[in-house]
Amino acid sequence: MSERAAAVHFGVSRASVKKIMEFSIPPGYRRTANIKRPKLDAFTGFIDQWLQEDLSRNRKQRHTAKRIFERLRDEQAFKGGYTTVKNYVREHGRRNREMFVPLAHAPGHAQADFGEAMAVIGGVEQKAHFFALDLPHSDACFVRAYPAAVSEAWIDGHVHAFAFFGRVPQSVLYDNDRCLVARILPGGIRKRAKLFSGFLSHYFIHDRYGRPGKGNDKGAVEGLVGFARRNFMVPIPRFATWEALNVWLAEQCRKRQADVLRGHSDSIGQRLARDLEAMMDLPASPFDACDQAAGQVNSQSLVRYKTNDYSVPVAYGHRDVWLRGYVDQVVIGCGGDVIARHPRCWDREDMVFDPIHYLPLLEQKVGALDQAAPLARWDLPEEFATLRRLMEARMIKAGRREYVQVLRLLETFEMGDLHIAIKNALRMGAIGFDAVKHLVLCQIEQRPPKLDLDVYPYLPRANVGTTSAASYMSLMQGQPG
Repeated sequence: MSERAAAVHFGVSRASVKKIMEFSIPPGYRRTANIKRPKLDAFTGFIDQWLQEDLSRNRKQRHTAKRIFERLRDEQAFKGGYTTVKNYVREHGRRNREMFVPLAHAPGHAQADFGEAMAVIGGVEQKAHFFALDLPHSDACFVRAYPAAVSEAWIDGHVHAFAFFGRVPQSVLYDNDRCLVARILPGGIRKRAKLFSGFLSHYFIHDRYGRPGKGNDKGAVEGLVGFARRNFMVPIPRFATWEALNVWLAEQCRKRQADVLRGHSDSIGQRLARDLEAMMDLPASPFDACDQAAGQVNSQSLVRYKTNDYSVPVAYGHRDVWLRGYVDQVVIGCGGDVIARHPRCWDREDMVFDPIHYLPLLEQKVGALDQAAPLARWDLPEEFATLRRLMEARMIKAGRREYVQVLRLLETFEMGDLHIAIKNALRMGAIGFDAVKHLVLCQIEQRPPKLDLDVYPYLPRANVGTTSAASYMSLMQGQPG
């Protein structure tokens, strides 16, 4: 059949038949000339200049197509429509979009970053900052959550990741987080933060960095952050403590090693074996992941660390102390002695007390016992209040001081042992410091108590009189007893 006959038979033009004869598959519409924009062509130089200047500005303060159209209309007397400008801006962005080089990852190297997700810890919904370490060669991962992405969390995450894998990577690729990089010097040289520098020296790790603002330079761990958020944090995890959440996250990372990812015939765990062979041995001891600082105890026996105040024993008032801030606790020392340990507080302008620190001072100033802030939230067993009431009823102010002396037994003995001793003292009617101390010693030494008031005459004797029925009757009849 000729082209003319085919055109008549199929009802198309001869040009279409000729094009069909040239291609086995119809190529579709093909533009043979550049698009002509008679109203816009004179203004494209302005658009290109504005978009080029935007590259050096904050991403959130760059021109949109709508803003470019408004400037052309108001400043350059542009008479065209918004759609023409929008299409040109879209095409300009497509032509100038960044291109990437496919990368191959040798075994034994890692990438690290932090991500964010919501979690419920102890019944409170809060933001979890999770550390993520990825081994790009095998795609093996480690994820651990923290209340904040501070320097101590960065280092603690590495220490736990190395313990999880049992080996140390030859190098780790980072972004330019302020917890790691104090400043970028001319020539791209990084001045490391003090804690991070000590960590690198401890493990002999070669640190590498991506370009500022270019997260794609460490695309493997960026992908891991998204994967962990979608798969480990959905639905929102609910755990009693941060440690319970982290145990669960480590188990999820371990389960993932059985997966076979697209483009691979081996599982993550099988490829991880090659990673581990190329990694370094763990040092004899892990790095102490803590921030170190110095402080001075004030007149209220408090020392400030990171906007919060922590108590120390009153004997160290007005003295210089050192502090070590871990992700879960704050350790305070003086000289070579540790004098206080507190759970780390992540609020601001808060005070963290240990009531036992203030008992020696309260023994001297018993009048402040009811208004002492360190004791306000001290949840003591009910028997402690009963003991105090009986002591004050018998000795008034001296009884209050003796009750503080009973509390000071917690400086030496455990709460459980003292609680049992107080219950025994109440049952035996031996209401006094010496009796409670004797009973707690007997409780610890597993020996029977010997509260013979003839041998220990200083122990108070509790005598409870028995009221007769005749006495009640005389009161009811108004007769003298």
